[in-house]
Amino acid sequence: MSQKFDDWITCPAPNPTARLRLFCLPFAGGGASVFRSWARALPPTIEVCPIQLPGRENRLRESAHTDILALAELLAARIKPYAQSPFAIYGHSMGALLAFELARALQREGAAPPLALFLSAHCAAHLAPRRPPLCDLPDAELIEALRRLGGLQEEVIQEQELLDILLPTLRADLTLCDRYRYAAGAPLACPLHLYAGRDDLEVRPEDMEPWGEHSSRGASLQVFAGGHFFLRSAADPLLQAIARAAAQLGRIDERGLGPA
Repeated sequence: MSQKFDDWITCPAPNPTARLRLFCLPFAGGGASVFRSWARALPPTIEVCPIQLPGRENRLRESAHTDILALAELLAARIKPYAQSPFAIYGHSMGALLAFELARALQREGAAPPLALFLSAHCAAHLAPRRPPLCDLPDAELIEALRRLGGLQEEVIQEQELLDILLPTLRADLTLCDRYRYAAGAPLACPLHLYAGRDDLEVRPEDMEPWGEHSSRGASLQVFAGGHFFLRSAADPLLQAIARAAAQLGRIDERGLGPA
């Protein structure tokens, strides 16, 4: 593949023969490494390209964004050079909301649309979240709230130095979500594949179904065992569902991705 990826768009396993490029956006506090194993788990027809947002992992020294619309515009500019080849976008929780606004930004700019959006664990953009805002909680209360959701593993909570590093980005990501206000716009010209956790206390399956209002191409919902972070606990069935949906997206250029 002749394309050169950058700090924003990573590619753990470049695959010039793939027929679909899948950009992946993480949950709050997450980085590109969340999706590193996906390149091996998904079929070779899919090239996995996790997005590395500022403020985490190799971009830890950069400030995380707190305005989702501004971030979506920045991402759209980064992704447009790759949009000449077939692509789709996956996002989990915060990543799902960002994927939606990214697709809308691309559509406003007249760029080629994604073949599909894969959205998991976030209520439809026009709905108010079930949980109260978290971004302004004191550190101790924020940590406890994230522990209940499964967003912070116990070994991380016990390491104060690590918490001190992670909390600013987590708080920025939560600010991005908590201060988001949906603005009406044209429906997306791509299908939506929606994924929910059966035991997710923050986003229930019925909160996902109204995403269908934001697409002129329809939406489908699949529910998995697990809570808010079912992308970890139900990784295999989730990836199988993504692979099946990708295979049904229609005829994709048999020549592979090639240069943009």
